[in-house]
Amino acid sequence: MIMVFMRVFLRESKNAYLYTVKLHQGGVVYFYIDESGQTGLELFDENQPFLYYGVLSSEYDLDKHLVPYVEKLRKTLGVERLHAAELGNGRLVTIVDDLVELKNKYNLSFDFYRLTKKDHAALCFFDQVFDQGNNPAVPWNAYWTPLRYVLVAKVSYLFDEDLLKKAWKARIAIKKSFAEKELVDVCKELLNRVHWLPDTRSIEIITDALNWAVKNPSKIYYHASSKEDKLQISPNLIGFQSVMHGIATRLENTKLEATRVVVDRQSEFNKAQEWISDLYRNAKKLDEPMGFGPGMPTMDLKHMPAVPIECTPGTDSSGLEIVDIYIWLFKRHMEGKQLADELYPLILGQANGMFNEVSLQALMERWGKWFQDLPEPTPEQIEKGRELLKIDEERRAKHVKSAT
Repeated sequence: MIMVFMRVFLRESKNAYLYTVKLHQGGVVYFYIDESGQTGLELFDENQPFLYYGVLSSEYDLDKHLVPYVEKLRKTLGVERLHAAELGNGRLVTIVDDLVELKNKYNLSFDFYRLTKKDHAALCFFDQVFDQGNNPAVPWNAYWTPLRYVLVAKVSYLFDEDLLKKAWKARIAIKKSFAEKELVDVCKELLNRVHWLPDTRSIEIITDALNWAVKNPSKIYYHASSKEDKLQISPNLIGFQSVMHGIATRLENTKLEATRVVVDRQSEFNKAQEWISDLYRNAKKLDEPMGFGPGMPTMDLKHMPAVPIECTPGTDSSGLEIVDIYIWLFKRHMEGKQLADELYPLILGQANGMFNEVSLQALMERWGKWFQDLPEPTPEQIEKGRELLKIDEERRAKHVKSAT
């Protein structure tokens, strides 16, 4: 489960940083994490197509320094808590000068993360069914090298929303027999559609892999064995991985140490967030980054926070109240929704923030460029590649034959 969990993150790791990271060298830093668009394991709510995470960071403990400022803003607005969705454009405009002052005074930096929920369902299907460790009919290089990103695009193309819902329902099912029956049905329907693809090699690989899965559904391990397993493949926890790696990037680039990592308390996902945070914290002692194949991203955990996360009610954290406002602003800006011109200084002023997106489009943009920039192989490299491909084709041929 841990290896599958890490692979899910690595498909989008270090993707699409829009801004440069810049904080003062040395010292400590405090992080405040909140989310928006949370629908749990329901990925197909048309009103909430994205899950967002926002991270506010500062060299000051905002839960101490911002208390009098936040109390003043609450009093000015006549509210018990600063909640941007309730305040809206009009009321936020009345306090924007105060927010800009706080940003400058306490050197606030904001990092923003987005996950497309429907894409998450497609990526989870691919990561389980086309995992070459689970499915021996998949060529080694089609999963353990960047060629996997070509394959995932083509497999995802074969889905429509109804079939994607069926695949996701099976993926989070605890009942093994139900999950396997649904998986077989999904694979058979994909086999009916595989001719939509234009190239024979992709058709061959996908057909072989799906046929093997149909004959061996129990070896795909497609169901969730417990409620905890379901949470570990939720978009919330995948997004939280992006957050933790973004924090590690800040700590690496700025030579800072995390003093506190404050996460908004909520009942469903805090335990899973604590689990992955503890996993990363305990694994940070690894001397070498974890590799996942030639040309693939590596996972370097040595800059992860050394402190456990603190799950805190939003009403008890001034930092969480402010990060809620930033998430609302950036979310509306990215979705093209109405945002008062007076509020843009808070967005445009975040030149030291990071943005990361988990989606099929972001994946294709990143790896499409990577493939375009590859140098032409030499004749010797082509010949060596053919030799290696022959060896692997001989390996998988017996598995393909057994599934026909």
